[in-house]
Amino acid sequence: MTEPARLRLSNPDARRLFLHRHALCDSGPETPGKAGLMALIRRLGFVQVDSIATVERAHHMILSARRRSYRPAQLAPLLERDRALFEHWTHDASLIPSEFFPHWRPRFARDRERLAGAYRSWQGDFAHRFDDVLEHIRRHGPAQAREMATEDETRTGEMWSWTPSKTAVEFLWRCGELAVCSRSGFQKRFDLAERVIPPEHFDPHPSREDTVDWACRGALDRLGFATSGEIAAFWATVTPTEARDWCAARLAAGEIEEVEIEGVAGPPRRAYAWPGLDEAAAAAPPAPGRLRVLSPFDPALRDRKRAERLFGFFYRIEIYVPAPKRRWGYYVFPLLEGDRLVGRIDMKRRAGRLEVSALWPEAGVAFGKGRLARLEAELTRVARFSGCEDVAFLDGWLRPPGHPPDPAG
Repeated sequence: MTEPARLRLSNPDARRLFLHRHALCDSGPETPGKAGLMALIRRLGFVQVDSIATVERAHHMILSARRRSYRPAQLAPLLERDRALFEHWTHDASLIPSEFFPHWRPRFARDRERLAGAYRSWQGDFAHRFDDVLEHIRRHGPAQAREMATEDETRTGEMWSWTPSKTAVEFLWRCGELAVCSRSGFQKRFDLAERVIPPEHFDPHPSREDTVDWACRGALDRLGFATSGEIAAFWATVTPTEARDWCAARLAAGEIEEVEIEGVAGPPRRAYAWPGLDEAAAAAPPAPGRLRVLSPFDPALRDRKRAERLFGFFYRIEIYVPAPKRRWGYYVFPLLEGDRLVGRIDMKRRAGRLEVSALWPEAGVAFGKGRLARLEAELTRVARFSGCEDVAFLDGWLRPPGHPPDPAG
């Protein structure tokens, strides 16, 4: 039996639609204020949080790449004062709109079961601290984990050297009993979840079926096209089996369809999409021609294999790679120009300056006068955004196009 013909989306159309769904094609005026910032975060679904700040922390760089008026001081009030965001895990620690909180309840239950044994295996007994931690916060208000440690607690010397109190606090947070209410520096301060999450978002308990449907629809909306595995991985709140079953049921009902997505090389890849994918791609605006620095944790790049298929851009972060074995550097930023990833740049804040030590253009990409001018404009913007006075280029910073040799062989 001959299979029905599937819609095939060309690689340029797929890139444009994908970037548009990730809010990287907007060129019109920004919606001002908190409303505009929250609308952007809802559109993305979440913003990954990371502590590394060689230039600025990842969550700030993700938002700045899409919103020129964004400044780091604008984010914390949405979590700490307005309670419009809560912090928890997707694929990693993230800031998530508070109205999504009810759909994290299955994740809380799953983490409780999964982490209990894992934490105990390398941190020892910590469950005896649950009641004391909860009672301390209930009576005294928000606290950091270190404020709840008892005098007789000792660090294990393993992993992050957590005390039993620290382990209990992190476990109760992952299980949804505690919530992050603020940060001091980058240290989390916790309160009871029911005192942090607004009641209209804390009280609902949707069914498992409703949560699976919400998560799969939301993931497909934001990705544009995806396999069931990519749908499951987007929020990391549903299992691969649940996403696969959802796709099968929606496909049988005619709500979604199978499509083929062209990459830069190789055969097209099958994926699911809402009907009218070709029309959605045609309506997506072209990506602005300006050059932009992306965080290594940018949502458009978090799936490294997808970035390689769509853009021909191989990227791996090397913070955990020993220095002699790194190809590019400790924390190297991808460069987006239009709908192409044209290179990667190694830079950091040092003594009030944005110091550029290396830029590797992709193969076939020349940094002539026009592109260098766009790069300088972007680096000036990034420097201002990160509190630097100017940009300094070290000797030999512009490297030959293409990838350097792999030290690992």
